[in-house]
This record gives sequence, C-alpha cells and structure tokens, in this order.
Amino acid sequence: MQVETFALGPLETNSYLAVEGSSAVAVDAGGDPSPMLSFLKHHGLTLTHVLLTHLHFDHTYGAKALSDATGAPILAGGLDDYLLKSELGLGGFMGLPKIQLFEYSPITEGEIQLLGQPCRVLATPGHTLGSLSYHFPQAGVVFAGDLIFYRSIGRTDFPGGSLQTLLQSVRDKVFSLPADTAIYSGHGPETSVGDERLHNPHFSDFAG
Repeated sequence: MQVETFALGPLETNSYLAVEGSSAVAVDAGGDPSPMLSFLKHHGLTLTHVLLTHLHFDHTYGAKALSDATGAPILAGGLDDYLLKSELGLGGFMGLPKIQLFEYSPITEGEIQLLGQPCRVLATPGHTLGSLSYHFPQAGVVFAGDLIFYRSIGRTDFPGGSLQTLLQSVRDKVFSLPADTAIYSGHGPETSVGDERLHNPHFSDFAG
C-alpha cells in the first residue's frame, strides 16, 4: 500500500490517500482537497471511500468537496454525531471557517473490505466519543486520527473526551497490533506501534 500525506487546512491536518493499484481511499480531509484531487487525477486513481477518524472540524473541512468531486461515500463513527451540533464539529471555533455540511454513513467496529483487502475498523474513543481508527493488517498500517501522535496523545478536554478512555483505547486497540505497524496520525510525523510502546511518555513506567 502506498500512503500519500497532505497537510491541509488551517490546522495542517494530515489527510491521507491510501493507494492499491488503481484505487484509493481517503482518510480525513482537513481543508481544500484540491491537492488530493490533483494526485488522484494525475495517477488515474478512483477514490472509493472517504474515511473520517472523527468529526472535529479540522478533519472534515474538505469532506463534502472531496466526496462531491469523486462520488466516494463518506464513512464515520455515528457516536460523533453530537459534534455536529457544536462549533467543534461545525467549525467557527476560534474564528475559523465553518465546514460544508455533508452526509455520511455511520459505521461501528468491525471488518470491512477496502482496496481489495480487509480493513479493521477499531472503536478508539477518548479524543471524541466516536473516534475510529482504520487498520489495514495486510499493509501493516493504522490510521489513528487524533488518538495518538509521535511521542504524544490527543487532547481530551473537549466534550466527549476522556483521558482514561483514550489511554485504554491506545493500550487495547493500538498497542495490541504488531510492533512494526505504521501509525499515521492526524497531526505530526508517522510513527510505529513498537516505537510508541517504548518511547511515548504517556505509557512509560513513569507516566502519571
């Protein structure tokens, strides 16, 4: 699997295209998706789905435009619907722009087929109630949104956030994956499960 990263929008959210053969799926769309659309066109790729890790505005700014331009349906965790009743989901937070409202199909934990291979949808709440991570076991990658970052974790002080829940999600759902699994987060550089198990200060013997 080829993974292309686009830092989009006012918070430079990592927005991804995962590519297999002539097909691709998008994970989050943090701003104007023109760079993603240009990549798809240049490489003759068909976008099959837009996967959202959670419904904070900085991960969904470009979701409607990307879906409209490609016809790809949007999938997201239904437990995050509460965010679409506040600035955290609708935008306008801290004076930032509002999102374009979009339709999405709610999904829950389980296995789906994407790009001709299994994708394990993991329920990983803590940053939001409905946060999802997308694990492609054949490719050895997991898209974790704002659950975990390189040497850090997502914030838990917004509505629906819980530090203890987030830490448990990481331990149970992410750290149970093979050590060489690449973690693609919503912000910052790529990391790996093994690296974060050893070096993330929130999970060391001295944490807390």
